Amino acid sequence: MPDDPIQDILDEADEEMEESVSYLRSELRTIRAGRASPAMLENVTVEYYGSQTPLEQVASVSAPQPDLIIVQPFDRSAIENIERGIMKADLGLNPNNSGEKIRIPIPPLSEERRKELVETSRERAEETKISIRNIRRDAKNEIQSAVEEANFSEDVLYGAEEDLQEITDTYTGRVEGLLEQKTEQIMDV
Repeated sequence: MPDDPIQDILDEADEEMEESVSYLRSELRTIRAGRASPAMLENVTVEYYGSQTPLEQVASVSAPQPDLIIVQPFDRSAIENIERGIMKADLGLNPNNSGEKIRIPIPPLSEERRKELVETSRERAEETKISIRNIRRDAKNEIQSAVEEANFSEDVLYGAEEDLQEITDTYTGRVEGLLEQKTEQIMDV
């Protein structure tokens, strides 16, 4: 069968699960792990000429030291809006505006805050697992429909469902691995 509808469904499920894991990876990058990182400001948006613009489009962000982030605006007139955007992002950071650049000191994490960040990471990982399970459920329904439509045997159905479960297990394992890595980063003093 050159045009295998079941393989197409499995490939599509694989791609969607990969997107879910990639999204989790980017979400976990924004959760701080004790040291300064430009990725901490990845989701910050700034009001710039009347529209919400991602921070990286209006300024360069660097972390020259483990406890400091520097935001250098491309346009000095936007510095107050950048500062406001960082405050509005509710990251628990206090930007210092020097008129030319914004310095953001990164305080050391308390044990309590570390546990909160681990819990946040765990919640994001669980949301991703739910997303993966939803993709599996939808793909399983599509496979059943395709098997009935094409009048395939039950063996084909069971084989496809086993393949789908293997794909699901692979991505669930990746989510667990990412969570474990992030937990280690956060708890490492």
